[in-house]
Amino acid sequence: MSESAPALPPASGDVVTMPPAPAASGPSLPTQRLTAARATRRHLRALRMVLNALLLLALLYTITLSKALLIPLVLAAFIGLALNPIVAFGTRLRLPRWLTASVLMLGLIVGIGSGAGLLAQPAIGWFHGAPAAIKSFVPKLRSFTRPLEAANRATQTLVSGTSRAPAPQATPISISAWDVVSTAPKVLAAVLGVLLLVFFFLIYGDSMLRRLVEITPGFTYKRHAVSIVRGIQSEVSRYLLTALLINTGLGAVTAGMLWLYKVPDPLLWGAVAMFANFIPYVGAIVTTTVLAVVCMLYANDASLEVFLPVLTFAGITAVEGNLITPFIQGASMRLSPIAILLWLLVWGWLWGIPGALLAVPMLTCTKLICERVRGWEWFAHIVQR
Repeated sequence: MSESAPALPPASGDVVTMPPAPAASGPSLPTQRLTAARATRRHLRALRMVLNALLLLALLYTITLSKALLIPLVLAAFIGLALNPIVAFGTRLRLPRWLTASVLMLGLIVGIGSGAGLLAQPAIGWFHGAPAAIKSFVPKLRSFTRPLEAANRATQTLVSGTSRAPAPQATPISISAWDVVSTAPKVLAAVLGVLLLVFFFLIYGDSMLRRLVEITPGFTYKRHAVSIVRGIQSEVSRYLLTALLINTGLGAVTAGMLWLYKVPDPLLWGAVAMFANFIPYVGAIVTTTVLAVVCMLYANDASLEVFLPVLTFAGITAVEGNLITPFIQGASMRLSPIAILLWLLVWGWLWGIPGALLAVPMLTCTKLICERVRGWEWFAHIVQR
């Protein structure tokens, strides 16, 4: 077998063809970069969600911590928005804003003082007279509760062999003069603070909004901001004023109905119905329950006629909630019942009873604002009925 000749070096003009490099076993460089970018985006998205959750928790904690400051501000802002169309109408009649605002505030102070004077004595009298009314009403229920008590005693005897000891009597509820004296300064300070805030909102509210619009860059943005602010202001004012008038009418009708049925203190329960109606669904249920208890306590005998005022009030609220309010406010103001209940739970948990009273006006105003702000239309679509 002949030996192979040695390889000669290539000539200077020849082209050398190199063998192809072996294929890499892993992904190519662009694929690796794309995978790394996707992983980075996922990490950033997760980090953004965590930061948003922490921001939400911090915001809720801040709202709860500063509720003593925020509740008067929110209440004063709502009252100012409701009364602002009246001040604007006076301005069109060439009346100074301070003059119209002063007349409105004077009327508001007189109305609040008169209402407090009319309702304070019946409310205190009801708290003092409730234990005696309960004691006098319990014997009237003996004919209804005697069979149930006998069955309960027999069941306890069969189960435990001994009868249950009678429950201890509850301590009667009473309000002393010291309670009134110690609470009055706080209440007066809160009311005075709200009234002062409303007065200054009515006088300087438009100038503040004008300055906020002036700092907006660009003429197009300024015009868009003016349209948004004016639209929100008019719609929120219309909603608040309409809701106030509807609830006042409901309170007046309730007071008149209770007066015809000779229920004690009809003005007090009419005021309760008016304020509770700011809480849809829950307010009507609470007022109906309160009226049922009051009618049972002050009834002469235990009969079905006792519940006639309660049934009449339930019919009035059904007509108001299903016919009058939707017809006056229109479909754009209607909210989802689920959104209302969730909103009530959140603000009732954060602020208590004031939060429950202000929850639905705040939800309606938030919906109206989100409808006009770009990027937040989804929230208005979710809470709308």
